[in-house]
Amino acid sequence: MGIQIEFNPDLALRKFGTPGRLEEECLPKTLIVGEMHQFLKKGQRVYWLEGEIPLLETKGNQQLSRPLASIQI
Repeated sequence: MGIQIEFNPDLALRKFGTPGRLEEECLPKTLIVGEMHQFLKKGQRVYWLEGEIPLLETKGNQQLSRPLASIQI
């Protein structure tokens, strides 16, 4: 057994206010250019740092929206 790692080309978060989810697991209520937001994902994930990646909304089971924004981590 080992550590499971996911390489993510995007950041997919749940809809704001999704029941049973922490605030950091959901999209912010409003997105403002230049504003920083905290986020929380389960497990080990690898994201491209200091480059732009798409921000998506997920409904679970890999059901993803079109990109909502381009973000930097």
